[in-house]
Amino acid sequence: MVFLTAVIHKEEDMYVAKCSELGTVSQGKSIEEALNNLKEATELYLEEFPLKKNGSPIMTVFEVALHGKTEKAVRA
Repeated sequence: MVFLTAVIHKEEDMYVAKCSELGTVSQGKSIEEALNNLKEATELYLEEFPLKKNGSPIMTVFEVALHGKTEKAVRA
């Protein structure tokens, strides 16, 4: 068994889940469904492309400056 990272965000009426390490992506109507679909997609991917040991990813956050229309859209 291996632990991987999932990033989940909402797009309109669906949740999109992406595995950071492999790039696999899936979606669902709930967070749980998106994560379950991502797990299935990732397992199928790994059957074809076995996981290689590359170490753990580094997760961080960063800040960007928003200007003009972009800043107003984010606040709305």
